[in-house]
Amino acid sequence: MVKVHGRCNLACRYCYLYEGPDHTWRDRPAAASPAVLGRTADRIAEHAAAHRLGGVALVLHGGEPLLAGPDRLAAFADTVRARVPTGCTVHATVQTNATLLTDAAVATLAAHGIRVGISLDGGLAAHNALRTDHAGRPSWPAAVRGARLLADRHPDAFAGILTVVDPRTDPVEMYVSLLALRPPALDLLLPHGNWSAPPPGMPDLTHLPMGPGSGRATPYGDWLCAVFDRWWAAPRRATRVRLFEECVALLLGLPAATESLGLDPLNAVVIETDGAIEQVDSLKSAYDGAAATGLDVFRHTFDEALGHPGVAARQAGARALADACRTCPLLTVCGGGHYAHRYRAGHGFRNPSVYCADLERLVRHVADRLAEATAGDPP
Repeated sequence: MVKVHGRCNLACRYCYLYEGPDHTWRDRPAAASPAVLGRTADRIAEHAAAHRLGGVALVLHGGEPLLAGPDRLAAFADTVRARVPTGCTVHATVQTNATLLTDAAVATLAAHGIRVGISLDGGLAAHNALRTDHAGRPSWPAAVRGARLLADRHPDAFAGILTVVDPRTDPVEMYVSLLALRPPALDLLLPHGNWSAPPPGMPDLTHLPMGPGSGRATPYGDWLCAVFDRWWAAPRRATRVRLFEECVALLLGLPAATESLGLDPLNAVVIETDGAIEQVDSLKSAYDGAAATGLDVFRHTFDEALGHPGVAARQAGARALADACRTCPLLTVCGGGHYAHRYRAGHGFRNPSVYCADLERLVRHVADRLAEATAGDPP
């Protein structure tokens, strides 16, 4: 993930990056310089060659990456492709709030092999009420215009929509409203809360056990189960939902890769606008400086980043989990949940996820639906 621009044209009131405990963004340049981008391209190529990679996922991120301009994004993607070894495919995506999407911008991105992912809180204006600009004006009119333009005129460049779960909304209404924007895929993400800063709507956690079987209410799990049932029972698959597909795959014993489920090691790093190599941004929801490694693209390789203790902990699979997680029958599916959601001040990340009960609710529900669907299959 490369931060081509470190500022945002929106001021979403719940943003864990700009409104959360981490303030490191304030001391960094607004945009990555040509020197940072050039050196980053070199490091990507170096890593691809050293490990004989057949493909690299390049996510152009922010802030709002389109503040850097589509031409600059296209030029950077072209540079990376030119420098990686022959036979290594660069899968480039830009993640945007869609407010700056124009026909010309999308045409430029598409022409340079960059697919477009959109971040929205739902498919209706009411869902996006907290996504305002810095003057407090709603972003929805511009965002929905960009999303519709992408679906109508450049569907091949549409990567999908990322939405953070809000249990205060009607889950089926939310899902159906997003389908109206015709995304090829949906990413449903749990808000970046933890034991010291619980997510909105979470019941009081003070006197409940942290691990599986706590018996607490599961507002996020219930929300996800309702959407799963609507998705699962549809006569045809209207869109891919990554969380659900990977939960099903893991239950069937198949490999799956997501930060939210499973035991596969994390395989991503972030390049900040000053060239710093950091762990993924979600860690910034825990405490100030949580994602820092002390490394940068000018002096360090990505292999050195793999050796950083914080990164290594996320490569350790079950060995990095709390005792309650390692003995849980859902271990290989849940995988302890998202790393950032395990944090507890004074106790680090070696805890069950703050969403443990919600994940248990979802996984068991999906397992039940899968068992029903396969009950008549021959052995």
